[in-house]
Amino acid sequence: MPTPDSTASAEPPGAPVEQPTDAIFARIARRYDLINRLLAAGRDQAWRRSVIERLPRGRVLDLGAGTGAAVPLFGSREVVALDPVSQMLDLNPTAARVMGKGEDLPFRDGSFDAVFSAFVFRNLDSVETTLGEIARVLRPGGSAGVVGLTRPKGKMAASIHRAGTAIVVPIAGALIDAVDEYRYLHRSLDKLPPPEQLFADTQLQVDRMWRMGPLGNVYGAILTK
Repeated sequence: MPTPDSTASAEPPGAPVEQPTDAIFARIARRYDLINRLLAAGRDQAWRRSVIERLPRGRVLDLGAGTGAAVPLFGSREVVALDPVSQMLDLNPTAARVMGKGEDLPFRDGSFDAVFSAFVFRNLDSVETTLGEIARVLRPGGSAGVVGLTRPKGKMAASIHRAGTAIVVPIAGALIDAVDEYRYLHRSLDKLPPPEQLFADTQLQVDRMWRMGPLGNVYGAILTK
């Protein structure tokens, strides 16, 4: 697997410690993007694009890059793909691919003009640590863009959404023989607070944030250094 250029740390990092979620994504790597596209009714690329188009040009870190769903949207940017799951990265067409975790980015300070991350934050061990690492590797004036899943605003809408995902998501998992894995993905939607709280007090400043999806259960956020 190619490694990034001299902006990477001087000493190559060891392989990241595997987490339970890594095994889940390793098992469903080849089917992950397809089923997610179906669950998003084909809107997932539009959600990614709405964030990427607000990021600066230049060098971008695709954090939690997976199989490279965002690659067609980056245009002429120089991209480094990072993911803790080798089975995902093996399917990623990006030239510079690095195994690593958001909580311990193997890059020097100020390595990137932008950081992009889609549908990753609910699977992190520590959002706070990852945001600190993103701030560290961003150049002054750089921006991070995040796409994530959450519950809709309002107790009633959130309850309806929770009941719906409890049924629909495992059924979708059954289509690819991954019922247990997709039950985890359903539960992970309640792991974090709403994005309005999640990004309220970090080393990065919220430049803009918006809700997407039919119930507002998808969010986009631009954070600046």
